[in-house]
Amino acid sequence: MKQAPVMLDAALLLDNQLCFKLYATSRAVIRAYKPMLDQLNLTYPQYLVMLVLWEWQAAPPLQPTVKALGERLMLDSGTLTPLLKRLEQLGMLVRQRSSEDEREVHPLLTEAGSELRERVQPLRSQLLCEHGVDLDELAELRSHVGELLQRFMALR
Repeated sequence: MKQAPVMLDAALLLDNQLCFKLYATSRAVIRAYKPMLDQLNLTYPQYLVMLVLWEWQAAPPLQPTVKALGERLMLDSGTLTPLLKRLEQLGMLVRQRSSEDEREVHPLLTEAGSELRERVQPLRSQLLCEHGVDLDELAELRSHVGELLQRFMALR
């Protein structure tokens, strides 16, 4: 039995889906970062944790806690805890309980974790150069994607 041809709605074509383009781009960028991260002995999620901790080292938030780190990275504790545990095993950070409230845990960079930052910048610059990334275009795209993220987060 022959099925009647189905009329395709252009809005439902995979290549017309922004969500797919963002997903595929995210995977491609993470894959491009892998050789750099392998040199640093980090996974991409661990790298994101380190980026936030380097930010906090320069400008500490009021509450530099694991909970605040999870909020900043949009990760739940079940995902974040193993990342922190592994970074601690690598000697990049220590987790320290607050003396005022032992429920609060503060992730603190070690000397090795701080020094790792110096190795990242030249590797990251090389990565962007190798992929022909225009920094102005990248900044504009980051701004647009950031606005989109804020809109979707507001719906939660």
